[in-house]
Amino acid sequence: MGHIPISQQVAILIDGNNIERGLEAEYGHDNRMINFDVLIPRLIGARGLNRLIYFREGQNISSRLADKLHTDFYGSVQPCHKSADIPLSIKATQLSDKVDTIIILSGDSDYIELVRHLKSEGVRVEICAVENHLAQVLREEADYTFMVERTDCYGSNHPPARDPHRRLPVRGGAASSPRAPANKEGPEAAPAKSGSPRRRGSRGGKR
Repeated sequence: MGHIPISQQVAILIDGNNIERGLEAEYGHDNRMINFDVLIPRLIGARGLNRLIYFREGQNISSRLADKLHTDFYGSVQPCHKSADIPLSIKATQLSDKVDTIIILSGDSDYIELVRHLKSEGVRVEICAVENHLAQVLREEADYTFMVERTDCYGSNHPPARDPHRRLPVRGGAASSPRAPANKEGPEAAPAKSGSPRRRGSRGGKR
């Protein structure tokens, strides 16, 4: 089969507190932080990264994390007054007519209505979470699921190396990292949305 260009755009929205708690419970305190240099290329495959936002409760958020996400991925950190589910859901709804796929890093069942709403708007929704901290209802509703492995975290014994001078593609570029194996049709198999504008939906998620 000949080369098929992929022009899909992806937004990655991270519930930082949920992921950190899951990693600490699963792998221990020294492995509770994601190594984005490893995980993000695995998530987006050959697609383009449009947005990356890390939502976290509280105001005392590491400036090193914010600098890292901005420098490597043009990403950002958004402090949350309480839990991340409402601000993350609002942002996902705002982005729903600008991207083809939204990847939510959380296993919390509170996002089930957001996932259903986004899918009804024609957005492909993928979930990335720690396996033993992923709600079954979320796993069943998502178009695709990734599991955060120990090697996706800082502190793992053998993390894959990354070229420090290479940026990930943003807004339509192509990543060189291999795609993750698909558990449904695979992230690279979803058709891109048409160019016609869609009606913006109401705010997803629930409290």
